Amino acid sequence: MKKIIGALLIFCSCSRSPATDTSEQAAREIRDADIAMSNLAAKEGFFKALLAYAEDSMIIPREGKLPLMTKAEATTSWADKPVIKEISWKPIKVKASKNGEMGYSFGFSTYQGKDTTTYTNYCTIWHKQEDGSWKFVFDGGNNTPKPDY
Repeated sequence: MKKIIGALLIFCSCSRSPATDTSEQAAREIRDADIAMSNLAAKEGFFKALLAYAEDSMIIPREGKLPLMTKAEATTSWADKPVIKEISWKPIKVKASKNGEMGYSFGFSTYQGKDTTTYTNYCTIWHKQEDGSWKFVFDGGNNTPKPDY
């Protein structure tokens, strides 16, 4: 009996306890980061907002061009671009991994140009940083008809 109890104690001490599911909290944090990035874009400009929330190694696809692969490359590429503040977006779906380290946001954006309004959808993949903040590792989207939301 002592051997069985001893073996059971050893087995139980070696077994891993299930990981805590932090996906709901992480999804709320991602939603908050996505909305904060949109608010920063309206205040200081689209490209500045993207750079503020981009991880150093990230991917942004571009129509007819190779994707931007680093924050430094994006900074150089956008240096001469005009400041765009007439853009806003809103996440409509946000999910995070069970361990709360990665997640994505999906939503719609609106850009109000001088003569036209452009609608897009987007998907952003987020990575939690060591300091608890969220930075994106992928951000892409494409034009759509006006969404019904």
